[in-house]
Amino acid sequence: MDKIAPKDVFQANRDRAAPLLAKLKAEGIGHMIDGKIVPSISGQTFETKSPVDGAVLASVARGNAEDIDRAATAAALAFGGKNPVIVFDDADLDRALDAVVFMIYSLNGERCTSSSRLLVQQGIAEKFIEKLTVRVKALKVGHPLDPVTEIGPLIHERHLAKVCSYFDVARKDGATIAVGGQPHDGPGGGHYVQPTLVTSAHSKMRVAQEEVFGPFLTVIPFRDENDAIEIANGVQYGLTGYVWTGDMGRALRVADALEAGMIWLNSENVRHLPTPFGGMKSSGIGRDGGDYSFDFYMETKHVSLARGTHKIQKLGLPSS
Repeated sequence: MDKIAPKDVFQANRDRAAPLLAKLKAEGIGHMIDGKIVPSISGQTFETKSPVDGAVLASVARGNAEDIDRAATAAALAFGGKNPVIVFDDADLDRALDAVVFMIYSLNGERCTSSSRLLVQQGIAEKFIEKLTVRVKALKVGHPLDPVTEIGPLIHERHLAKVCSYFDVARKDGATIAVGGQPHDGPGGGHYVQPTLVTSAHSKMRVAQEEVFGPFLTVIPFRDENDAIEIANGVQYGLTGYVWTGDMGRALRVADALEAGMIWLNSENVRHLPTPFGGMKSSGIGRDGGDYSFDFYMETKHVSLARGTHKIQKLGLPSS
């Protein structure tokens, strides 16, 4: 099978989706994960970090004959997110801080479930950001095979350029780059970038709306529960959400109100593989994982076996 491209390089649009799906059909039903076509029993799955308009999503999901050359039987699509981690003033702030740092800077921030927006309640925002700043400054950037490394190189030089472009976007929007904001001269000629923390931001800024897909965290203070929900839902994406609070009633209310396919309460992303994986809005269509994978990648077949010689209706007998 051919490798299409790294994440964020593959553009899922009509011109490229049609021949790709036709190729899948010609080579046997397959699906695509992380830009690679791999064998499967039934259905196609797309995962990309590129913007895809609703018409394309709907067309692929329907199996529209004109747009995808009759190649699709079913489709599940995952398109990333701008995931919020919401920290209320009654949370276990030390654990919340650990989770905030881990969920954006681990794996270089190059994962769709990264919490790239920190929503922190105003009463604790100043002290929480101070502690967060210290932690981000202490992150170790280096060779991915060095055991002490915490941030390695990005996947591709074009992706490095994209991530770095958001430094100027943040400044033009009026936000403050509290940490980072520069490429990093790392070993081995890799595509390194400094772990970046953006403060003094509000929810309408591009750095609060667009998926950077790197070690880049935007901090947005909020007033109360309703304000947090409004900010969290005020993006086109809806993949994951993380909520930190000591009030379990609030945790469940917020989880119910968040427009996201996966929610973690008082936890980082600790995924139980049989649970459904997928998002809402522009974060995709369909679910994977556990029984959902069986439903999607396999076809249900009914086989009926007669246990005896039951009576069969006789038609077309000659008249006596």
